[in-house]
Order: sequence, then C-alpha cells, then structure tokens
Amino acid sequence: MDFLMSGLAACGACLFTNPLEVVKTRMQLQGELQSPGTYQRHYRNVFHAFITIAKVKTHLQAQAASEIAVGHQYKHRGMFQALTEIGQKHGLVGLWRGATGGLPRVVIGSSAQLCTFSSTKDLLTQWEIFPSQSWKGALTAAMVSGIVVVLAMTPFDVVSTRLYNQPTDVQGKGLMYRGILDALLQTARTEGIFGMYKGIGASYFRLGPHTILSLFFWDQLRILYYTYSK
Repeated sequence: MDFLMSGLAACGACLFTNPLEVVKTRMQLQGELQSPGTYQRHYRNVFHAFITIAKVKTHLQAQAASEIAVGHQYKHRGMFQALTEIGQKHGLVGLWRGATGGLPRVVIGSSAQLCTFSSTKDLLTQWEIFPSQSWKGALTAAMVSGIVVVLAMTPFDVVSTRLYNQPTDVQGKGLMYRGILDALLQTARTEGIFGMYKGIGASYFRLGPHTILSLFFWDQLRILYYTYSK
C-alpha cells in the first residue's frame, strides 16, 4: 500500500510540474560546453523561457523549433515512437544510455529529500509549532526539503540531462562525454562552477513544487489510509 500511495503522490506532483521540467531541460542544455558570453541565450531566465516556449522527457523535452533550439536535436514524434526508434537503432542497452548519470542524481536527490523531510517534520512536532498530524507541518517540511534537494542535486541533474541528450555514433557511444565524471569535468572546465548550477531557478520551480507536492500528497494519503483502515 505504501508503494501504491508513493506512486499516486508522484503522479499528482508530475501532473503539475511537467511544464517546469521542459523549461529546466532547455536551460540546462543552453550553452553546452561553451564559455559564458560566447553563445546566444535563447532563454534568459525561467520566466523568459516559459514565454519563449509558449510562442513557438529528455529527447522530447529538448526538442524545439530551430530558432530556439538548444542541445542536440532529435526528431521524435512521441514517447512510443522514440522508444521504438531508440530500441531499433541501439537495442535494449540504448534505452538505458545515461543511466550512470541518472543514478547519482536519484541517490543524492532521494537521500536529501527523505532525510530533510523526516528530520524537519520531527523537529516541528517536537517544538509543537503545528498541531500533531497537521497538513501545515508536512507542507513546511516539504518546502525545506525542496530547497535542500535542489542545491544537492542540480549539478548531477545538469550532467544527467546532457548524457541523455548527447548525440551518438552508430554503436550508440556518446560523442561528447565518456561518462558522468567526464561530463562533470568538461562542464566545470568550460562553463565554470555556475555551469554546474545552470538552470537552478527552473530546477527549483520544478523540483521544489514536485518535492513539496510529492511529500505532501504522500503524507496525507498515509494519514487517510491509517485513519480509515483501523
């Protein structure tokens, strides 16, 4: 039941935050491996990115009209077509390309998320800031967790996005990065420390609400379940 409630909570959060994921992906790919000031900035900030995209998941999220395109452009027509094409070209392994970059991102993000949420919620309960089982305590703890998650996860999120989106040769080998460590080093070397946090504003607007909604929905679903299962 906990597994089901976790899945429902994530679905509810994703429903609201997917547009922010698109913006985050575009901003993370902008100026890839280029020094600051040497490339055209199609997206100046998260709000400008929303407006620009309005005028005109990673392959699909990076795909854009030519005048605002960033990163390598794939021409997928939808999720199932993308899955089929990648599978036909690169086999089953191709569908897991970039997983080495995704794993540290998920490990660090999930650890920071759950630890800070639980710890903050326990402190709020001990200090009696909110009544026991109050939704306000869960919401506050989730907001704190969202900030920590974004700060800890953004560098790995940037390189993960780039590993997923990089062009490949006929064998499916990446043409820009050899792996997560190479991606981290190249990004830091050419774009500086701020390159590691590229799109952090969009990341917070995406990951912050997603973390808040996921943990809030999960906490409330658990309360409902245990209340009515007794």
